[in-house]
Amino acid sequence: MADKYMSRWEPFRDMLSLRADMDRLFTTLFGQAPEEREGFWAPVVDIEEDNENILVKAEIPGMKKEDIKVSVQGNMLNITGERKQESEVKSKTFHRVERSYGRFSRMITLPTDVDSDKVKASYKDGILSITMPKPESVKPRHVDVEIK
Repeated sequence: MADKYMSRWEPFRDMLSLRADMDRLFTTLFGQAPEEREGFWAPVVDIEEDNENILVKAEIPGMKKEDIKVSVQGNMLNITGERKQESEVKSKTFHRVERSYGRFSRMITLPTDVDSDKVKASYKDGILSITMPKPESVKPRHVDVEIK
């Protein structure tokens, strides 16, 4: 027979409690939870590296390439821009608005320095691709070793 003072463990209750704690943390730090802040968004990125380059691909759909700025200094990449909201039509009723609008800035620490004079960027089908060559000083070198 179960002890009347024991309660059953409910892991989902603990998860909801953790979520509430995280929401309070964001409210304390930023004034409100991130999803509630108007105009808060940042593009998601993939970062790849090979022996020659670091390649960053950022998802930024629905923008013009003129509205996106890319800057590189040392091992820091900064992608900024602004997605403008389409003009509101007073005669329409919106049932859901999930797309994000407003300014964004995404500062990314790269795994190594890059040659900022040779950075190339392209924007096609909502994907920003940035190719950043590594300087010669950080590229891996192959040295033959003579064994005697």
